[in-house]
Amino acid sequence: MSFKQLNKPNAPRIGTAKMNRITRREFLYSTSAATAGVTGINWLEAGKSARPKLTLGFSLYGMPHLKTEQAIQDVAKIGYDSVELCLMDQWDATPLKLNAKRRQEVSKKMNDTGLKLTSLMEHCSLPGSKTSQQKVLDRLKRAAELGHTLKPVHSPLIETTAGSGKWDALKNEMRDNLGAWARIAESTKTIIAVKPHRGGVVDRPEQGVWLVQQIDSPWIRLNYDYSHFTHRNISLEGSMRTMMPFTSLIQVKDTIKKDNKVHFVLPGESGEIDYSKLLKLAVQAGYQGDICCEVSSMVFKQKGYDPIVAAKTCYQNLAPAFEKAGISRG
Repeated sequence: MSFKQLNKPNAPRIGTAKMNRITRREFLYSTSAATAGVTGINWLEAGKSARPKLTLGFSLYGMPHLKTEQAIQDVAKIGYDSVELCLMDQWDATPLKLNAKRRQEVSKKMNDTGLKLTSLMEHCSLPGSKTSQQKVLDRLKRAAELGHTLKPVHSPLIETTAGSGKWDALKNEMRDNLGAWARIAESTKTIIAVKPHRGGVVDRPEQGVWLVQQIDSPWIRLNYDYSHFTHRNISLEGSMRTMMPFTSLIQVKDTIKKDNKVHFVLPGESGEIDYSKLLKLAVQAGYQGDICCEVSSMVFKQKGYDPIVAAKTCYQNLAPAFEKAGISRG
């Protein structure tokens, strides 16, 4: 099914007038996105770019015990175009661990290897009281400052899940808190992309879109990861059609179903996700950003896990999908 077919007037999505307004705004925004390192998505202009700019990246979330400088070197040697740093407390690249000297070293390592720094992974909870949210806002500020220090031009976005809880009970609270996130994002000129996550408080494409629409800020976007929708009667085409106009990052990994439970595995390992098709649909939707390989904690917590082998496997599984889709990497 094509995107034109999916975008028919009777499709179950937001109203036409609202959609047209948003896409015009996002198109205008995308023309100046380079100054903030932002990927602008324009649904109505889908597929018109003759030279889509996609990168294949790897998230250092999958290298929890490696020093950041070494991990960057390893990722570059494998052949990736870009990298995501993980700022979660147990990882090496938290803003509090990277002093001024190390920030210079990390920035130099990326420049020397030619890797783009496309995103920073955080783990922030969107529900919560004003008191608890202040800690979250401080964390987002530190992440944004680190991003601008490492890459003053084309600084990385911050991506995070939304936390846990029940959607119906917490959606209005999250909307209000996300408004505060948007003010931080705008003041620091840093995109914050929220990921709908299987089993989380935001776990469906339309829920993520609802939150972004409520805030109506170009600084609040979404992170698309189809692994959180598989085995749930949510199609690749439908989820991308819903989320792509609001998406600034695409992450990839697979799932397998075993004993009626879903387990995350390395991207390409299940054979159930057509990544060539995913890339084509992304380009048709106007996406010009990173395709970031993520290794789940379900994988890296297994005995004998080797982060270099995992990164090589991800690359070997994803790089051919670009060739098959006829899409050049940026």
